[in-house]
Order: sequence, then C-alpha cells, then structure tokens
Amino acid sequence: MSKFEDNPFSDPAIDNPFADPSVQQVARSTNNATQGLDDYNPFDGQQNANQATPTQPAIMQAVSPPIGGQYTRSNQPQQSQNPPQNFTTADFQKRQEELERKAEELARREAELRAGSAGRRNNWPPLPAFCPIQPCFYQDINVDIPLEFQRIVRHLYHLWMFHALVLALNIIGGLSLLFAGQGFTVFGLSILYFVLLTPFSFICWYRPIYKAFRSDSSFNFMVFFFIFLFQIIITLVQSIGFSGGGSCGLITSIAVFRENIGVGIVTLIVTIGFITAVVADVMLITKVHRIYRSTGASLAKAQAEFTTEILRNQHVQTAASSAAAAAVNAQIASANRY
Repeated sequence: MSKFEDNPFSDPAIDNPFADPSVQQVARSTNNATQGLDDYNPFDGQQNANQATPTQPAIMQAVSPPIGGQYTRSNQPQQSQNPPQNFTTADFQKRQEELERKAEELARREAELRAGSAGRRNNWPPLPAFCPIQPCFYQDINVDIPLEFQRIVRHLYHLWMFHALVLALNIIGGLSLLFAGQGFTVFGLSILYFVLLTPFSFICWYRPIYKAFRSDSSFNFMVFFFIFLFQIIITLVQSIGFSGGGSCGLITSIAVFRENIGVGIVTLIVTIGFITAVVADVMLITKVHRIYRSTGASLAKAQAEFTTEILRNQHVQTAASSAAAAAVNAQIASANRY
C-alpha cells in the first residue's frame, strides 16, 4: 500500500503542469480579478465611479399587451371606451323595423322597375297551362301594394274568397232542401248566385280597391264604397233567407228544422256563414274608410281623376275626334250649300 501513498508529483521525472509559464500567467490574472471583486464596495459611490464597470448589452423585456388592446398613457387617467347606453331595446327594435320596411319597399320598387308594366303577364286566376282560358288579371300584392297597405288588401282578398265559399255552401244547402222536398227554387237560384256574384264581386269591388291602394286612386275608392254597400245589402238579405229568395238563411233554416233536423243543420251552417260575411264586410269597409280619410282623398279629387281618366281613354278620344270631324264637315257642307 506504500506505493499508493507516494506523491506522484514528487518525482522529478514527471513534469509539473502548474510549472508551465502560460498556466501561471492565467492563474495570476484570475487572482487579480478575484482581488478586484473582493475590494468592491457597493455602498461607496466615489469608488464605484472611479472604477470601470463592465458594460452589458441591453435586453428588451417582452411585455404582454393589456386585455382588449387598449393602451393609455401613464400620466393620463384611463377612461372608459364604451359609450353610454342611452338607447333602449324598444328603440333598437323600432329602428330595425323601419330599416326592414325600407328594404322591402326598395326591393318591391326594384322588382317593379325590373319587370315593367309592359312586361307583366296576367297571373290571375291561376289556371294550368293546358287550359284554353288564360288568366285575365295581374295580381301581386307584394309588388303592387305598398307595405303599409298589404295586410288590409290581403284581408279583402280573403273576404272575397270567403264570400265565394259561402255561396258554394249555399248550393249544397239548396241541394239538401231539394232532397227534403222543399222544391227546386232555392237550388236553382243558389247556382245562379254563385255563377254571377263570384266573378262580379271580384271585378266590381275587389279590383277597384286593389287599384285604389296600388295607385292611391280616389276614384277607385269611390267605386269600391258604392259597390261594396250593395254587396253588404245582398249578403244581409241572403242571411235572412226569405222564402223563395234562393238562399239558406235564418227563416229557411227555422222552417226546415221542423221537418228534417239534418237538413236544418246544413242550412244553419250556411246561415252562420252569411252572418259572418256581413259582420266582416262592415268591419273592413269601416277600416278602409278610415284609411281613405287619412290619405287626404276626397270626392273632388275622385271627380278630377275620373275626368282625367275619361280624357285619356283612347276610345273616348276617338269618339270625340269623330264627333268633332262630323260637326266640322256638317258646317262646311252647310256653308257650301249657301
């Protein structure tokens, strides 16, 4: 074990690495640096100013941006960026409805300009293509009627369809009376009423009110009021149901209940339909009259429109020209005679 306890550096044959001059120079420089650190006093400002301090590169620290991306100066107080909530939900909803109404009005006018009055094809009544009879009228409430009047026009159109339905039920009631031995009168007149009143009511009062709301025509409003009053009177008479009047009204229903309860129920349903039609007629004509008065229309305006339409009519212009030419020729002939 003695050989392990010997100092290996004591052998002169082995070179001492610390005896190398370069190693000793590095050791001296290290000792000087260490001695400089030992003599450093952080609380001595004068000594620190005299000593040269090593410079180090500046390092930029990453700063995370504030939430929401809002930056404020340090010398100014941070202000709230949200505007005061001065509008309520009702205000926003009202503005949204106004914007939607304007958008629909612009879309309607754009579609009307794109189609053009000359390029429109009649689409009512909606008949199949193979039918030899073609549609006679053009009707599109969404395009022709202003947005604020579309609802009332649809109600009037549904009212016309309800009148047609009641007249069709009246035919069924007349047929049931025929089977009950009440004669052919009610059944025959019910068919005549359906054939005549259904198209005439569409042409005489629905089309005028459609044109009135489409072009704000006072003349068409007057035509509607005049014809629709007769419609109310006729429907009221039919709901009463006079004997031999051709309708399954109240009097007819009460009389037939004594003989046949089933036929009486059928005629009573038709009577309820006529009464409902009368009530709907009165309600809608009142509403239309209120709208008519609010638009500033009057009888004088209707007369002026009637005169203008008569003068613009091509047939009237042709007849007037022919009458004027005939009068001039007669005067020339009489002058030549003398």
